[in-house]
Amino acid sequence: QVQLVESGGGLVQAGGSLRLSCAASGRTFSNYVMGWFRQAPGKEREFVAHISWSGTRTYYTDSVKGRFTISRDNAKNTVYLQMNSLKPEDTATYYCAASLAVTTRDREYRYWGQGTQVTVPS
Repeated sequence: QVQLVESGGGLVQAGGSLRLSCAASGRTFSNYVMGWFRQAPGKEREFVAHISWSGTRTYYTDSVKGRFTISRDNAKNTVYLQMNSLKPEDTATYYCAASLAVTTRDREYRYWGQGTQVTVPS
């Protein structure tokens, strides 16, 4: 079992930045690929980014490339999502999740946090 707790969400003006954190406890954090997903009201949950076990490989959905950066600190059991140049369309609840596979499919992520809200007013 892995417990995940996100933090760092909030309200930020367009063009601003936020850094989300996801603290993990339970099973060995470094065994898991960590991903970030988001879900806007009335929309399906979508993949945002993932990072490999060691942190050397990352992958992003096209809409956030060049603006968001995923990173992890295995010594602190924490994964981060640095979000820059935020846009109103980034408004969503952001979730971190843990998977044993390198994947963008949410059904392959076994453990999920409770989510943190990010709001970028238009």
